Amino acid sequence: MSVVLAIDAGTTGVRTRAVFDDGTPSFSSYKEFPQYFPQPGWVEHDALEIWDAVHATLVEVIKKINIPIAAIGITNQRETILVWDSATSRPTSRAIVWQDRRTAEHCTQLAPHLDLVRSTTGLVLDPYFSGTKAAWLLKNTEIPTQSNLRIGTIDTWLVWKLTNGAIFVTDPTNASRTMLFDIRSLSWSSEMCELIGVPIASLSEVQPSSTRYGMTRDVAGVPDGIAISGIAGDQQAALFGQACTSIGSAKNTYGTGSFVLLNIGTTCPAPAEGMLTTVAWDLGDGKPVYALEGSIFVTGAAVQWLRDGLGIISKASDIGPLADSVPDSGGVFVVPAFTGLGSPWWDPYARGTIVGITRGTTRAHIARAVVDAMVYQTRDVIDAMTRSGSVELRELRVDGGASIMNSMLQRQANELQVPVLRPTDHETTALGAAYLAGLAVGVWANLDELSQMWTLDQQFDPGTQDGHHAQWLRAVGRSRHWAQPD
Repeated sequence: MSVVLAIDAGTTGVRTRAVFDDGTPSFSSYKEFPQYFPQPGWVEHDALEIWDAVHATLVEVIKKINIPIAAIGITNQRETILVWDSATSRPTSRAIVWQDRRTAEHCTQLAPHLDLVRSTTGLVLDPYFSGTKAAWLLKNTEIPTQSNLRIGTIDTWLVWKLTNGAIFVTDPTNASRTMLFDIRSLSWSSEMCELIGVPIASLSEVQPSSTRYGMTRDVAGVPDGIAISGIAGDQQAALFGQACTSIGSAKNTYGTGSFVLLNIGTTCPAPAEGMLTTVAWDLGDGKPVYALEGSIFVTGAAVQWLRDGLGIISKASDIGPLADSVPDSGGVFVVPAFTGLGSPWWDPYARGTIVGITRGTTRAHIARAVVDAMVYQTRDVIDAMTRSGSVELRELRVDGGASIMNSMLQRQANELQVPVLRPTDHETTALGAAYLAGLAVGVWANLDELSQMWTLDQQFDPGTQDGHHAQWLRAVGRSRHWAQPD
């Protein structure tokens, strides 16, 4: 028996999971870390606190394992970025999180270069992506000398820490989210780096998503010499973990936000309206796989808001029963544009909106409207993908915390008019990281073997649409451009 450890460094917490080669039930350790909101629209993390959480969970899982560890895979929140000093391995400031909107004005200034951004990076001009965040850090914090300057996403930071500063690396899935990376040549773009204001020499080496990057070294409680051999951004890792390895297969992760990825094969297409083109994975065979992505900024975070901001629920798991206690939302629509709107609108100035409230509105109606927003936002993304004409969606595989809600998944199938499939193992992000790492060291032989490990929990076949999507779009229109500066 072999075991691979997957480090899943998410937005609000870290999970380390043991994944066994034969599908033996695994175990994991989870630890949250703080979120910082210094100004409206700003979101920050302390990278040292992230590392402490990774280290604690990693050590806890290692203590439970009685066989040699074959490899470590890493998956991470993608567009969060930090700057650190290679001489001290200490960040120069807090990391700027993917949800942060402070660089909206910089993105607006770059508008004349939109065609270049789209054709080179597959992205749109939005503060979601990490390039303008890096430029902000370089301008507004004290940085080390050029020779010691390191700029990286969370995967790069964790490999640096696990190897005691010996390895400075990322993979194409994370690099393709920076707005600094040419997704066709799979290399940093000197033109984009110069345009945005990020020194290309301070960026990490880009290697395939599945390869031997280096070995663990001098980390307390972690054996030396464990291969670190898999890296993927969280959403691409979930696509891989969901065994969406054929063209037209797709997944949606209902997490803090929701992210729909559709496998479009090894040919990078022209930009699609409202959609992102991203690297799905690179197995080092010269045939990188691409995906269309729709990025929805807030879904599960709206459930946290109901719990922590409004006190409508006492724990996140209350949302399903409360929402199901009413037959519909009573005409209430919640557009959770707390940090702007992502796909397909890309409006950093949108703000959260509740419309349709009457004297008969209850907390159950608002809870139902929040759940409905997950369904409608996903439909908006799939509709835009369909309009792009790239490939036809056959089915949608789902994961993430909200995927436990059967009624929500049934409504999702109704709105999309395709089957929605939930696997028995919901932690597909960690699985994807483990599979990438295991492929590189021979734990699994090929993609066919990995596909056979995917098993169905429940399938939701499409029924009748509820007929309220047009009203939802009206509510979205109310939320757009709300914070637009004069």
